[in-house]
Amino acid sequence: MQTTNAGQPLVRVRGVGQVYGQGSAALTVLEQVDLTLNAGEVVGLLGRSGSGKSTLLRAIAGLIRPTSGRIEFAGAPRQADGADIALVFQSFALFPWLTVLGNVEVGLEARGMPAAERRRRALAAIDLIGLDGYEAAYPKELSGGMRQRVGLARALVVHPRVLLMDEPFSALDVLTAETLRTDLLDLWSEGKMPIESILLVTHNIEEAVLMCDRIVIFGSNPGRVVGEVQVALPQPRNRLDPAFRALVEDIYARMTQRSEPPAREGGAAAHGGIAMPLRHVSSNLLAGLMEAVAAAPYHGRADLPPLAAGLQLEVDELFPVAEALQLLRFAELAGGDLQLTPAGMRFVEADTDARKQLFAQHLALYVPLAAHIRRVLDERASHRAPRSRFSDELEDSMSEEYAAETLRTVISWARYAEYFAYDEEAEVFTLDNPS
Repeated sequence: MQTTNAGQPLVRVRGVGQVYGQGSAALTVLEQVDLTLNAGEVVGLLGRSGSGKSTLLRAIAGLIRPTSGRIEFAGAPRQADGADIALVFQSFALFPWLTVLGNVEVGLEARGMPAAERRRRALAAIDLIGLDGYEAAYPKELSGGMRQRVGLARALVVHPRVLLMDEPFSALDVLTAETLRTDLLDLWSEGKMPIESILLVTHNIEEAVLMCDRIVIFGSNPGRVVGEVQVALPQPRNRLDPAFRALVEDIYARMTQRSEPPAREGGAAAHGGIAMPLRHVSSNLLAGLMEAVAAAPYHGRADLPPLAAGLQLEVDELFPVAEALQLLRFAELAGGDLQLTPAGMRFVEADTDARKQLFAQHLALYVPLAAHIRRVLDERASHRAPRSRFSDELEDSMSEEYAAETLRTVISWARYAEYFAYDEEAEVFTLDNPS
């Protein structure tokens, strides 16, 4: 592990914003992001999918130019050539027609390095990451973990000062990912890698605590920094250490804090209108999570870390379901705990028909778009309305992508509750078969 010069941050992100599209279709991915990365540290960007973490990483790498703000490297404006920064992607992104050696050499060749020096550095990088003997193998002959090691060697061979890693272990099985994390941490702690700092994007809380010296927590819609956590635990870290578990618990609590005061009870109007983006979560997942929390050992109130571990769910999988239950007032999510409300407990104890009726009542009360669609259908003599009637309204306030996902969510929930129907082929909402 190397040290910094005169306390100058290697990377400084100042007020960075990223907007795609224009007008009503504009999508703000990043908003006023400030971040520093110092030499000698591993920093994690922790947040859910869609929070803009990967977009920020690509901006730092010079692959995209942010809409606003500035990115500095070693005190100077970020240069587009990326000579001091290398990026390891989630996908292996190897050239299938090149051998391991060829894939590792390709970046050096693009920079015009002489063949002899190119080969020497590539062989050293391959040996460093544990693939000595596989130089002549092609990607199709390698396991997923070995292919990701090639990607890591390709990044290290250019001797960058900063290594950016975009969820590098998420495409691997659990055991392979754990082995690669451990090997990477060993190389880092022993100072064997030719880099000064690592910036890691992840949505895995335990991975962030296991690897990072500092964790920057991202919020969503738009992506922004909502918190920062220092990790003072010595390496190597033990997931069963009470201090480790306490830190994981604290981060869960931070990530489940409401960013604004809870909406008032009393109907859809209290929730800010129909333009509320909804993540698509199936009613089966909602029912399944309620049943899990209601059962032993939780009995209606579950601590999120053991709940996630027991259900083998990542943050990206657990939080949207828990937040949908909170929106529907079947649960409360705060302080790292998920607690079923009395309505949630009634749902679990009810039969199928009673569950549908209760779900329909909560759709009408707490999901403004669902109540709006039902009201329009009730008021029309034909009890029919085209999808465009509602998608156009949503796209006045959100991107086309968010509008489509929001409608898909409401359609799914309404079908389960028999609150209204939707003809996919004709793209028409109807009251043909509600209760």
